[in-house]
Amino acid sequence: MLTLTFFGGAKTVTGANYLLEEELPDHSKTRILIDCGLQQGSYYSDRKNFEPFPYDPSTIDALLITHAHIDHTGCIPKLVKQGFKGTIFSTPPTKDCAEHLLIDSENLLRKEAEERKLPPLYTIEDVNHALGIWHKIPYHQKIQINSMELEFYDAGHTLGSSFIVINTKEKKRIVFSGDLGNSPMPLVKEKENLPKADYVVLESTYGNRIHEGVRQRKRILKEVLKETIQRKGVLLMPAFAMERTQQILYEMNDMVENNEVPRISVFMDSPLAIKLTSIYKKYSENPDYMDGEALSRTRKGDAIFDFPGLVFTLTTEQSKAINDASAPKIIIAGSGMSQGGRILHHEYRYLSDAKNTILFIGYQAKNSRGREILDGAKMIPIFGEKIPILCNVRLISGYSSHADQTQLIRWVEPKRTALQKIFLVQGEEEAMLSLAQKIETTLRVNTMIPSSGNTIVL
Repeated sequence: MLTLTFFGGAKTVTGANYLLEEELPDHSKTRILIDCGLQQGSYYSDRKNFEPFPYDPSTIDALLITHAHIDHTGCIPKLVKQGFKGTIFSTPPTKDCAEHLLIDSENLLRKEAEERKLPPLYTIEDVNHALGIWHKIPYHQKIQINSMELEFYDAGHTLGSSFIVINTKEKKRIVFSGDLGNSPMPLVKEKENLPKADYVVLESTYGNRIHEGVRQRKRILKEVLKETIQRKGVLLMPAFAMERTQQILYEMNDMVENNEVPRISVFMDSPLAIKLTSIYKKYSENPDYMDGEALSRTRKGDAIFDFPGLVFTLTTEQSKAINDASAPKIIIAGSGMSQGGRILHHEYRYLSDAKNTILFIGYQAKNSRGREILDGAKMIPIFGEKIPILCNVRLISGYSSHADQTQLIRWVEPKRTALQKIFLVQGEEEAMLSLAQKIETTLRVNTMIPSSGNTIVL
């Protein structure tokens, strides 16, 4: 018997966690987890993250990781802490990036726990233990885990991101999409085609949206940069440390080198993003992970993540010194949803000036500070004070690293006749309902939106 149980990621965007189980006639079992992410929302340590796993971690044979983002990896150390003894598998870049992200996550969770006088979700020892049992697997190297065979395909979402194809002893094929990439995007390769499958667990973050095109995306970025310079203002860019930051640096580098925008000071004020950018540099000449244009430019000697005026600020002192730099200037800092990190110090200082702009370039979860600003809040609490929002608020959805509704439909469509069912996950309710309706009316494929705890016999 083959069953699939949905935990995190069911009717929520974050906290992806799915359990695939196969029991053979001889009663032997294979139990594989796909992703083990942190629930993200109003607090880093959302109370749901402290609830016990709804399964025994010690009985899990393997954990497969689609990509490094913390909403897919952030509870791995907790899993290890609570008894997981299996093996973790991902692509090489995913493990390299996840190492930095998990160390950063542990630090944030520990500080928040100290403030609340609570025990931390996990410790740095748990992070190191997880990294010690984490194996790197390149794309298309097949792995056998008891009765299941698995293979990683390029999802085109982040450096090394994957969708995972699992073949079972019962001759059934299940595909876990992870997060599928927007197209086209700088740096990463195009997502691979969906192979023939019986079931697909499909993300739906932008299941009800159509992204701006590449030209419009770059036009808006250039427009915002020029407006900031003309007003002699400050441009704040809350940016996710992985992928979004590197994409912005790559496109700014292009604009500066082609004299499309004047040269001004650009501060990369995120130690985590700086460390992750070094990982991108490590793989920048690897054709398995980088797209053709980035490869070509790197091989011609272009430092694709660097340009005149760009300053990396690692230390607290360097970060504070940004305040002394004259405007116009650009500050790129984490966290991407304004939930913590250095961006809060800059928002505290600059949100209440009409000359300034805050530009969101990524998804803002419900209840996050970024979402409140984007939805038109007049004031926002930062460091115990109510800060008036008088600056310009802008959004570029085209930099999303998630596929939109059209791209999700196109990915599934060629294999629709073989599909028995699609399970929609990792989306807000409106997005999932919209995508489900679109799939059923245009592709005629049975579609389900599972709730947390639902177990489906496949």
